[in-house]
Amino acid sequence: MFSYRHAFHAGNHADVLKHTILVHVLDYFNRKDAPYWVIDTHAGAGIYDLRSEWATKRGEFADGLDRLLAAQAMPDAIERYLQAVQHFNPDGVANFYPGSPWLALQAMRGRDRLRLFEMHPTEIEVLRDNLKREAAGTQRQVAVYQADGFNGLKSQLPPAPRRGIVLIDPSYEDKRDYRHTVQALSEGLKRFATGCFIVWYPLVQRREVADLQRALTRLATPWLHATLSVSKPAATGLGLHGSGMFVVNPPWTLHDALATTLPWLKATLAQDDRANFTLARHGD
Repeated sequence: MFSYRHAFHAGNHADVLKHTILVHVLDYFNRKDAPYWVIDTHAGAGIYDLRSEWATKRGEFADGLDRLLAAQAMPDAIERYLQAVQHFNPDGVANFYPGSPWLALQAMRGRDRLRLFEMHPTEIEVLRDNLKREAAGTQRQVAVYQADGFNGLKSQLPPAPRRGIVLIDPSYEDKRDYRHTVQALSEGLKRFATGCFIVWYPLVQRREVADLQRALTRLATPWLHATLSVSKPAATGLGLHGSGMFVVNPPWTLHDALATTLPWLKATLAQDDRANFTLARHGD
């Protein structure tokens, strides 16, 4: 149950897609002065050292973040994402990779709030230590819960300012996470129908992935669905060949940004000729 550590995967192609979209959504929310909350159901450690043994063991950032850093020209959304990453690397060398909590902290204003859930007993201690060391002065804005984010989400909705971003991105190592994700989103929308809900999921060879996609796209609410595949599925049936992002009540600017960004990401991150992307939307 507690085998997953995101440090193994920090800065990979799935993080690139997830965090490019998250940064865009955060920027959109900052267009208005009204405060908002960010609720992360599976926060992880918050920020990751790409020089650590865990990160270098697989070196997945080499085919993700590093390829973007080596590019000569890029879409605006990618340039903005890299600016957010480089904020945590002032010496110009990308040694640290910010996870979703750190990207949110960077974007948030004084009245905005961050709510973080993490179940992993070691990961949450690292998260708390990182907050004390790396995010001093933000304690008033942040609450950390060692709890199941699927269930804990209910207690946070609707957020007090009635503006909010909910990120649901479990590891999906437990196959039940697919069903729990759909349940958490459905119940969350009942409590906070106007909220922006962001669901990340892996593209792996599991029946549950197709089931999740069908359940999400049947929602009778405005949504945007983007996927990015960087390679063909492995012959063994194992491994991550891509990922998907499903955004409920997305910013109206997101579709056009991704229409430019996804083809570029496909070309830049492709590992073979089966790299591909999809982009669809429903409602407003």
